Amino acid sequence: MFRGQFTYSMDSKGRIAIPAKLRKHISAEANETFVMTRGLSNCIDLYPLDEWIKIEQALLNLNSFQPDDARFIRMFVQFASEDVMDVQSRIMIPSALINYAKIEKEVLILGALKKIEVWNPKVYEDYLSQSPQTYEEIAAKVMASK
Repeated sequence: MFRGQFTYSMDSKGRIAIPAKLRKHISAEANETFVMTRGLSNCIDLYPLDEWIKIEQALLNLNSFQPDDARFIRMFVQFASEDVMDVQSRIMIPSALINYAKIEKEVLILGALKKIEVWNPKVYEDYLSQSPQTYEEIAAKVMASK
């Protein structure tokens, strides 16, 4: 499981390094390959290939003749891009995803259990500050039923 936060820089070619503390949790089945797509909150979601395959299986179970299912599949998969880590453990982020996440140079890399999120640090700060509930309120609500 991926956890923790790291601040890195994106290079001029749109590459970011995957932190060593996250790399150690990439399974051998992923073959050092990530599939990235737009996240739900102006970030980029990075999935190791083995986790992405599970998501694709779930998407295949949706009914593409139902308008909401079809729209979600299109919106989720249209920006999906695959890349293999290079020898310096970097992956190339497509410009469409960089623009979507409003990433400039600095990136905030968050471990989010089965995926990694890549954020513009300012956008993430704004995201956190715009929550109508406190951390404690969210924790009580989300974890109460678990």
